Amino acid sequence: MAYKDLRSFIRELEKRGELLRVTTEVDPVLEIAEINDRVVKKAGPALFFENCKGSEFPCAVNLFGSYERMKLALGVNSIDDIGKEILEIIEPEIPTNLIEKLRALPKLKKLGDFFPKYVKSGPCKEVIEREKPDLGIFPILKTWPDDGGRFITLPMVFTKDPQTGERNCGMYRMQVYGPATTGMHWHMHKDGARHYRKAEKLNKPLEVAVAIGADPAVIYSSTAPLPEGIDEMLFAGFLRKAPVELVKCETVDIDVPANADIVLEGYVEPFERRVEGPFGDHTGYYSLKDEFPVFHIKCITRKANPVYAATIVGKPPMEDCYIAKATERIFLPLLKKQLPEIIDMNLPLEGVFHNIAIVSIDKRYPGQARRIMYALWGMGQMSFTKMIVIVDSWVNVQDTSEVVWRIGNNVDPSRDLVVLEGPLDVLEHASRMPAYGGKLGIDATKKLPSEGFTRPWPDDIQMSEEIKKFVDDKWNEYGIKI
Repeated sequence: MAYKDLRSFIRELEKRGELLRVTTEVDPVLEIAEINDRVVKKAGPALFFENCKGSEFPCAVNLFGSYERMKLALGVNSIDDIGKEILEIIEPEIPTNLIEKLRALPKLKKLGDFFPKYVKSGPCKEVIEREKPDLGIFPILKTWPDDGGRFITLPMVFTKDPQTGERNCGMYRMQVYGPATTGMHWHMHKDGARHYRKAEKLNKPLEVAVAIGADPAVIYSSTAPLPEGIDEMLFAGFLRKAPVELVKCETVDIDVPANADIVLEGYVEPFERRVEGPFGDHTGYYSLKDEFPVFHIKCITRKANPVYAATIVGKPPMEDCYIAKATERIFLPLLKKQLPEIIDMNLPLEGVFHNIAIVSIDKRYPGQARRIMYALWGMGQMSFTKMIVIVDSWVNVQDTSEVVWRIGNNVDPSRDLVVLEGPLDVLEHASRMPAYGGKLGIDATKKLPSEGFTRPWPDDIQMSEEIKKFVDDKWNEYGIKI
């Protein structure tokens, strides 16, 4: 299902009882965040604040804060189906005859149907403010008491490679410094930062456009860990099964979603830095102050009645946990294609995506668990994972209680721990230096004789199927209510 824009998604959520409108006046400074935190922790609905103090525009939060809303956002009955479909499209095929070539054509056409469509204008240009663009008209949130200020937390940041013109859209928080200036929190590993470094080498400003509020597939795509060179807007088109309509900005040479609620147009000067933070982050800790590039806004375009969309992060579970779990399921089939022995993977909410990965494998030979650890530490965003736990194929990695039980029973610390150093997520605060430090691999699999294990390995305790069925059949006679 292709939603036209953010409001159409909001209407669908409301129709299904997944959104609550709040008419009481609320303060974007801390109050909305506290309301949201209580609702998310109790698996509550999306929230639409109609009356935001200091702004005439409404604020929507927690739009993706459940598995059901993630499925609705991406228009599927199961998130796992998306990964399978991606695999079908990109599965390498070498047609050897005319019939096979003809069979491949529908896939190629299907991919072509998803490319962005360029339009001359769109709803995001209903109001154009060039003279004195002012972020103060929007209900931008301050979410935690020690935050350095208000932050734009759900921005889709569009840049172009200064040399190739290749487009990127990523999501990077933006601290508001003034009416027309913000921070640009580009981590060193991100494509936006790569574009900026190239612009600095050329000693040129980098043009930037920031869209806020859009079709949910577009919002999600800006968070997806796509390989370098894959256009997020093409991926969004694939998710929504219809092209994303893009329109040229007014003052910068960048295309943005035509149905965005708000668009900020501007630039980032080379070598200009300003202190950004602290910020209460998805790790559950404050990310510390640091110097980041500064975004200068030249023009704001918007709908006449925009919705200001935001997300609030903090101690898990929060809304971003469900976005991350969708990413886990969508990209698992691609991971399994490269490492076929992988059965399943869990990035537990408590591990805040990049701290812990639990992986089950079909173990067949000595050292296979270590091979998978090393392979994952060499792959894209997985390279920043701090701890990897490997378990056997029969272990349910989604059951963290079972995983901890297996670790406690199957691990000999003198033999089964792998400690090395490598790149870490920039938000990692326990390492001695930023973005680099120790990694831990835990081999919690059953050990093989070929791995030098000479003792018998005990079987799991299991009741016989015969007795289980016997008790099932008599259960009502026992009078036990559980």
